[in-house]
Amino acid sequence: MQRPPAGTIPDSPGSYQFKDAHGRVIYVGKAKSLRQRLSNYFQNPRNLPPRTAQMVATAETVEWIQVRNDVEALMLEYNLIKEHRPRFNVRLVDDKSYPFLAITMSDDWPRAMVMRGSKRKGVRYWGPYGHAYAIRETLDLLLRTFPIRTCSDNKFRHHERIGRPCLLGHIEKCSAPCVDAVSKERYDELVEELSRFLDGDTDEVVRDLEAQMRDAAGELEFELAARLRDRLGSVRKAIEKQQMVADRSEDLDVIGIADDELEAAVQVFFVRGGRVVGRKGFVIDKVEDLTAEELVGNVLEGLYYDYPPLGFPKVVLVPTPSEDDDLYERWLCELRGSKVQVRVPQRGDKRTLLETVTRNASEELVRHRLRRASDHNARAQALNELQEQLGLPEAPLRIECFDMSHIQGTDYVGSMVVVEDGLPKKSEYRRFKIRDVAGNDDFAAMEEVLTRRFRNYLQERETPVSEREGRFSYPPNLLVVDGGKGQLNVAVRVLQELGLDDEIPVASLAKQFEEVFLPGQPDPVRLPRQSEALYLLQRIRDESHRFAITYHRQLRGRRMTRSVLDDIPGLGPTRKKRLVKELGGVTAVKRASLDTLRGLSWLPDAVADAIYEKVHGPPASGAQPNATRQSGP
Repeated sequence: MQRPPAGTIPDSPGSYQFKDAHGRVIYVGKAKSLRQRLSNYFQNPRNLPPRTAQMVATAETVEWIQVRNDVEALMLEYNLIKEHRPRFNVRLVDDKSYPFLAITMSDDWPRAMVMRGSKRKGVRYWGPYGHAYAIRETLDLLLRTFPIRTCSDNKFRHHERIGRPCLLGHIEKCSAPCVDAVSKERYDELVEELSRFLDGDTDEVVRDLEAQMRDAAGELEFELAARLRDRLGSVRKAIEKQQMVADRSEDLDVIGIADDELEAAVQVFFVRGGRVVGRKGFVIDKVEDLTAEELVGNVLEGLYYDYPPLGFPKVVLVPTPSEDDDLYERWLCELRGSKVQVRVPQRGDKRTLLETVTRNASEELVRHRLRRASDHNARAQALNELQEQLGLPEAPLRIECFDMSHIQGTDYVGSMVVVEDGLPKKSEYRRFKIRDVAGNDDFAAMEEVLTRRFRNYLQERETPVSEREGRFSYPPNLLVVDGGKGQLNVAVRVLQELGLDDEIPVASLAKQFEEVFLPGQPDPVRLPRQSEALYLLQRIRDESHRFAITYHRQLRGRRMTRSVLDDIPGLGPTRKKRLVKELGGVTAVKRASLDTLRGLSWLPDAVADAIYEKVHGPPASGAQPNATRQSGP
């Protein structure tokens, strides 16, 4: 890569992006001064750290975007990393989905539940927790004191319809709002009390229960007093599960890090009101060379850029100062709306707590190393074996596999799955609905799919880098088709017609004897039965088959479940759902008269006419389909 002309790089804050020969972003960075930072890359490669030197050698161009200040540069860098996922940037490799305790505050009758995955609007979260069973045990204890519903919406409506509560209502673990056994005001109070308790405000709850128990005993209501005593015991057990580690007024996030040359394990304890209310752990792949200070900065970005479920703390404890503590404090203050400190505890309880969290990170790193050693070695061995056994010019770091699926020629579909570095890259999977093949012809279907895929690649290759969509921008190091010699010949013919036969190696995998066929070789290559290379090809082939079957079933199910109400102008999914619900089903809609349909105040007359015409044919002339609805007497 050539250095940009002198004086063209601005001396201002911004983000820079290195790109490879295909225009793919391979590294994103940020800088207070783009000129000073980029000049560090254009020196003798021997003076650069090995992975940085490899990145510069891979890059073809460098671009940059100027911003007003270093906080904006930090935010822009993170957005670009999320968008492009550059191969030389550090990345989160642990995909564990942690469970949260959640309350659906936007519901008429909020529901407590255990949730995973992406966060939803109108839901309050507590956690994350290390294990789902820990949340369920805590929730089971708290329902005796705060009996809010945990049932699904369907179950709630079912019991509302039959007028009887479920078992939880009978054993007093639910206040049974489905049968109006509790007023809306009292139910909202229960939700608010449970929320305060989960926020760490436990003393008031305990005092209230103790006072109610004494009052009940004083009025000789011993049965009620006994129930309150049991509830108090449940609350105290739940409190014991929340370890007290700081003063009640303190909100902390404590970050522990343990790392080696390749990866870093991170553990985070969330402390609210002095109690540990959640924890989270993840692993960072150190693709670039990082100092301890830079690693802390990357951890802070990944942890807080997407709004955390528990909000932002007042203090973040880290094991070592970041590369720019002032930058991260200003960024967090801007996100929180008030002061946030990032500091390293030197002594006392907070230092002890940080050491505990760091010890958790060290133990997780040891466990991860054991998993990593076996997995990474197996993947590297598989790629090397494929290169050797199939006579490939280089190890197939990107493999694409294609498969077809249909039933007697109907709902014909094709699939393309992508494996990079021996791991599935699901973001680049593609599905094809066959357009030009009539009947049962796998060879013609395979030809259509491969032609569409590689024509798109050729078009994107000729497109300026800034205008590429990225869907088919990169060629595979190995193209695999599911089948025998017939499918292989189709793939070879398509690549020859497009002029790609010298650029893209191709092979087919026959399922009967797990034989690999190569162009120009009459006999198949038989990979050793227990080899990692064969195992990798089998997994790729099975994944492409699964992906194709899934898409085929979707299309078939969609076709078989089509309704008479589909494709009616003006009747979208929302109106259709409301129409079916109000009239009592699709059959009821079919039986409805034109006057009934027009009588629905929210349904335009034109749409009502279109529904009636779709079901019954054009209305009689006396029905006046275009008459406007009258208002008033």
